[in-house]
Amino acid sequence: MDDDTQYEYVGFWARVGAALIDTLLMFFLTLPLLLMLYGPGYWDSDSLFLGPADILISYVLPAIAVIAFWVARGATPGKMAISAQVVDARTGNKPALGQSVGRYLGYYVSTIPLGLGLLWVAIDPKKQGWHDKLAGTVVIRRKRAPAPPVRFERQS
Repeated sequence: MDDDTQYEYVGFWARVGAALIDTLLMFFLTLPLLLMLYGPGYWDSDSLFLGPADILISYVLPAIAVIAFWVARGATPGKMAISAQVVDARTGNKPALGQSVGRYLGYYVSTIPLGLGLLWVAIDPKKQGWHDKLAGTVVIRRKRAPAPPVRFERQS
């Protein structure tokens, strides 16, 4: 991205908020499907997976949804809520399909070592997590215009 004066990198806490929104939306989408198929006993099972439908609903559906949002809109609903966008770090365009798949898989790389790759957003100059670095993406939003100065008038 050449002209970064109009944009700012989105920091750790804003991205946590966006992720919470996305997680809640995905929960409310997948929960009814899982309960329809497996019933309330779904929560009592000791099995990691209860069957192919469980894998599709719990893992494949969310991956497809997130990647589709990145490719089509440049942002998931959570990122849209905070006016953020995932873009190619070099061009500023929406990420390509391959980039988006790499970024999604990079979440696992970022999460496995105690979430260090996600926490990296807090200390990186471009606010990139390891998943962003692996995919060549950044998360940005348009800079807010500064507030006009407040003028106080003297009362006599």
